[in-house]
Amino acid sequence: MLIEIVAIGTKLPAWTEAGYEEYAKRLPREWDLQVKELAVARRGKTDSVEKLIQDEGKRMMAVVKPGAIVIALDREGTNWSTEKLADNFGRWMQETSHIQFLIGGPDGLSQECLQRANARWSLSKLTFPHVYVRMLLAEQIYRAWSIINNHPYHK
Repeated sequence: MLIEIVAIGTKLPAWTEAGYEEYAKRLPREWDLQVKELAVARRGKTDSVEKLIQDEGKRMMAVVKPGAIVIALDREGTNWSTEKLADNFGRWMQETSHIQFLIGGPDGLSQECLQRANARWSLSKLTFPHVYVRMLLAEQIYRAWSIINNHPYHK
């Protein structure tokens, strides 16, 4: 199964990249976790936030694959426990071989991305830096795998 994080933002701090890589390498080959980075829209003094969100959204939608289950990380989404995430993965694995998680830029995801999503997931009521979210998401994916496989990591 290909699990792809499609994220706006490049140039991660080394510590977040190392954290992400640690959890990605713990996953078995059957859970192939990858990141597709897209540049943040160039912000000019006269550009509207809506125009920037739309630009980022168009580029994100260009990499969303037909048949993939798409999960939008959105502060207005539903909160899931780790156990619920594991349950979702169990269901998704029966429906597809490709899951894509969308992480928007500083201003969030476009309406087009939100409408395409099969689900909208809020990690927390807290606000996290986008670069941190990738590492947190990778850890939660690994934790969901550990629950599904009765691995002792999740206690």
